[in-house]
Amino acid sequence: MRGLNSILELSVEELDQLIATAKDIIAHPENYWDKCAHKKLATLFFEPSTRTRLSFEAAMLELGGSVLGFSEASSSSASKGESVTDTAKIVSCYADIIAMRHPKEGAPYVAAQAASIPVINAGDGGHNHPTQTLADLLTISRELGRLHDLTIGLCGDLKYGRTVHSLIEAMSRYPGVKFVLISPKELKIPGFVRYNVLEPHHIPYKEVASLEDAIGELDVLYMTRIQRERFDDPWEYERLKDTYVLNTEKMKLAKDAMCVLHPLPRVNEISVKVDADPRAAYFRQALNGKYMRMALILKLLEEAKADPKPVALDSSELEYDRICRNPKCISQVEQELPQLFRCTDKEADIHRCVYCDQRG
Repeated sequence: MRGLNSILELSVEELDQLIATAKDIIAHPENYWDKCAHKKLATLFFEPSTRTRLSFEAAMLELGGSVLGFSEASSSSASKGESVTDTAKIVSCYADIIAMRHPKEGAPYVAAQAASIPVINAGDGGHNHPTQTLADLLTISRELGRLHDLTIGLCGDLKYGRTVHSLIEAMSRYPGVKFVLISPKELKIPGFVRYNVLEPHHIPYKEVASLEDAIGELDVLYMTRIQRERFDDPWEYERLKDTYVLNTEKMKLAKDAMCVLHPLPRVNEISVKVDADPRAAYFRQALNGKYMRMALILKLLEEAKADPKPVALDSSELEYDRICRNPKCISQVEQELPQLFRCTDKEADIHRCVYCDQRG
């Protein structure tokens, strides 16, 4: 039995199989109406969500299952101080699969170690968001007909944008993909993506500050919101929030076949006038998220039925003598968690926190 914490836990073959299943669901929804009859999904959302939570719930309901859970931390025992570990153990008594969103990086990973049912990471702080990436992959496949030989522009908050991190991890495994990273210097891609994914695998990428200069070469433009909730300094947010705005004038510079994606919600980084452009795929992207979550739930429940034993933590080469300094890491909140690090580059002596991937 396994869950899904990072998109890297799925092979390219598995990603392609999930896309194929999602497309079959779209073509033949009646074949899936009772696939999850008598199964329960627990949605444990410790921070606000619209699309992710509702698409998980819609996915399970359309598979014939049922849903229980909560939509904010204040309505759970977390408000009384209950740990993520204990929450996962308790919910395992009532449900068959968990979807968890949490503001602390690594929380779904901790839940997965404690739960006796599959746990899906529905977003953990500024770290990962693998099911949004599944929606992105299906959207690119449906809009452009391929996932290879693409130039993908990622624009906006690349530092805290967990959807960006997961998309880079996924798309970097397809041939002929290169990235254009468009951001102010304060919101550049973090080190764990740069040094764990892009550079070790020799993925072509460049960093630029101007959307106008880059848009003409892109096959995919992935816009992101500057996220107020990720900033410790509100003045820093106010200074950066309007850095990039996609409008109809900028769209004139783009390829006719380019598609525009956005994980949503948007604030003002995409003008509503762009919505009428056939290249604007972000609302179709939100719908695709439901189909990919349906495919993922089916896969994980089938695997859990075939092999109900939890996947053991890979303890090889773990180190315990370092301390994570990332204030957003779950290990900073739940003090009983052991500090766990894994060496990712022996030559450079780089060690990264198992929970949040930050360098120790």
